[in-house]
Amino acid sequence: MTSIPESRSQNAIIILLFVFSLLSCKPAPDRQIETRGIYGHPKPLWNKGYTLPELGVNAVFVHSGSIDSALMEQAKKEGVKVYAEFATLNGKNYVEEHPEAWAINEKGERVEAASWFMGVCPTEPGFREYRFGQLRKLLRNYDIDGIWMDYVHWHAQFEEPEPILPETCFCDHCLTTFSEAEQIEVPGGSTTEKARWVFENRDKEWRDWRCHVIYDWSVQIRNIINEEKPGTLLGLYHCPWNDEEFDGARRRILGLDYDLLRDVFDVFSPMVYHARMGRKPAWVEENIRWFCNRLGIKNSAFPKVWPIVQAYNNPYTIPADEFETVLKGGLAEKSSGVMMFTTNAIAEDEGKTAVIKNVYHSILQQRKIF
Repeated sequence: MTSIPESRSQNAIIILLFVFSLLSCKPAPDRQIETRGIYGHPKPLWNKGYTLPELGVNAVFVHSGSIDSALMEQAKKEGVKVYAEFATLNGKNYVEEHPEAWAINEKGERVEAASWFMGVCPTEPGFREYRFGQLRKLLRNYDIDGIWMDYVHWHAQFEEPEPILPETCFCDHCLTTFSEAEQIEVPGGSTTEKARWVFENRDKEWRDWRCHVIYDWSVQIRNIINEEKPGTLLGLYHCPWNDEEFDGARRRILGLDYDLLRDVFDVFSPMVYHARMGRKPAWVEENIRWFCNRLGIKNSAFPKVWPIVQAYNNPYTIPADEFETVLKGGLAEKSSGVMMFTTNAIAEDEGKTAVIKNVYHSILQQRKIF
């Protein structure tokens, strides 16, 4: 027969094991969703009589050229953060007046606009000085909370089911800069002959160098932010392709190397425009899960992932339920924020407005939404 002390000892062990099992099975606390954003000037929503907090919105992402004192004043009044989209390598209206900054393809020709996007030669000194000056002016004029670099890639267009992926830039300045940086002598001849030689003999070095050009732009903008207004967040709107899509074109053509860029940016904002890119709504969640793992996002403070999803009706009318799917998909894995393109697309559709309000308020109420 079991003695009383031994029985009590066994009972105590059982109780301890039970308590431990409860503690070990306790679900981890939900990660905090920091940013409930919109992309575009809030005026369409304000004109409808909404305040942003009423919709659960706590952040506005807006083109830097649309920022003015009235926007900043109203945003501050509503307790909303303002992040400026900075169109980094968009050469539209610049290359026409400064032809020396026009990107050149492997045939020695000026590139044509890729759909609606007109890129620029990213090594041209005059353009770099021009863009950096714009950034300093923006930071000095407005007390914004962050800079989101946009159009951060060599001339191309990825927001299409069949993207436009030209080979650039083979201007004299790029070839000279490449040659000096990599200590490679490119033989003389026509632009076509030089490009062919690079592809056949130094293709890896060429692709690596182009990625470092994009990296350098990112570092320089980070340095300017640190000089002008330390503590301002630096974010990146970027192509969401994985490493293999279109024969590795994200790195090979666009020049986006996640391993280089990871330590430069505070926030990554994959542009998961499902409709524009011919994808199913479920792709958004799949992509964000892949991206968070690819970037190695853990529970550290930085970098963060705040995707931008599509509400805009192009190439077809996106219904409210589809918009809800992609909005929630943007909150997958380790994402800690989301926004949508565009504010006007939300304001003009009561169903989409209701989606924003319901999803964002469910975050505030700490309910599981996906």
